[in-house]
Amino acid sequence: MSSSSHTLSRRFVLSAGSAVFASAAFQNSLFAAPIDGSFGSQAEWGLTYNSGTRDERSVRSESPILSSATVQATEVMIQRYQDLAARGGWRQLQPGRTLKVGSQGPAVVALRERLIVTGDLDQELAASPSFDSFVEAAVKRFQERHGLGPTGVVGNQTYAAFNEPIEVRLKQLEINLVRLRTYAGNLGGRFVTANIPAAYVETVENGQVQTRHAAGVGKIDRQSPIMMAKILDVNFNPYWTVPASIIKKDLIPKMQKDPTYLDENKIRIITPDGHQLQASQVNWNSDEATRYKFRQDPGGEYNSLGFVRINIANPHGVYMHDTPAKGIFGDDFRFVSSGCIRVQNVRDYIAWILKDNPQWNRQAIDEAIRSGQRIDAKPAAPIPVYWVYITAWATPEGVVQFRDDIYGKDGIGPGAVTKALQAAEDE
Repeated sequence: MSSSSHTLSRRFVLSAGSAVFASAAFQNSLFAAPIDGSFGSQAEWGLTYNSGTRDERSVRSESPILSSATVQATEVMIQRYQDLAARGGWRQLQPGRTLKVGSQGPAVVALRERLIVTGDLDQELAASPSFDSFVEAAVKRFQERHGLGPTGVVGNQTYAAFNEPIEVRLKQLEINLVRLRTYAGNLGGRFVTANIPAAYVETVENGQVQTRHAAGVGKIDRQSPIMMAKILDVNFNPYWTVPASIIKKDLIPKMQKDPTYLDENKIRIITPDGHQLQASQVNWNSDEATRYKFRQDPGGEYNSLGFVRINIANPHGVYMHDTPAKGIFGDDFRFVSSGCIRVQNVRDYIAWILKDNPQWNRQAIDEAIRSGQRIDAKPAAPIPVYWVYITAWATPEGVVQFRDDIYGKDGIGPGAVTKALQAAEDE
């Protein structure tokens, strides 16, 4: 279920034969054996990039996160991290000073060394004390691999990601390999994956990612569930019935502070016998409001579900939907809802869901939204949807991705980036 309030946030198959080939290529060519360099006991990967840093586009993969190719790439990456850990891992960077293009000094040299260790920067570019465009591109690549906005500037959150110990990263990979293997079977010709820690949604068809969407997922205290379900239908211009938990936790306190809140957000109060009440008829300093139904009128500019709700059969009462608060999709950590998932570029998502229903081309979808009327549509067949919890994985292209264990399911404590964000909020 969606909450209308904001908090933190951002973000985002090969056949069996070709996956094996990709895994071998990944192991044998993308990552040469670690070599000794000039960084003491620290190990670095031998990489050769003409540009000085990997192309940022290679961070993204066309292979689904739930695929045999991802499983094999993650297995290989675990071997590389085990070897790197045995050789000393990486050194901690000294946080505090913001580093960006134009910065100079030993801190930049240490940053270059750190970027080289995990393959984000060519090892030949280690010695310079200047933060140049090569370093900026390497930092952006590192940030994107860790779910941070690719600003190219090293601040508190990026320092926290750099300084997460290799033992934690290795443990993440090992834990998530088990999770990935759970989904390595036949998931369907067309399916949707929502990776909760990464706060993104991808649509998959014939083993390839078709669309990818930033998402807003459940807060730490109102978590999105891990589940397998099916998309049944799409509601255009839906009403939103406020869940009971939100009435108590959010709506009553809002009304205590601002008695005009319901009117401004076009939320109606409905009694059990179907009559409508005025806000002034309710005692907001008691739990009286929990006896009533609160229903928000359709309207993409203010309705908490935006223009579209996507219904999925599940026992948790959650679903996927649009949002009028699209600014959340530009945030780094999008843990903002009460369990439901908000989807960026929802029209593209709906077009993919309904693509096999000839009645619902993109023009028809746009017209349904524009009409402002309550209209329902169904995919040609129910579509499997997997809400998963994957905090670390590797792609066939040789890129390793990490996200904070925001719900604490890895059993290794809160992620460093989450702690950095919480500390910043407390200041």
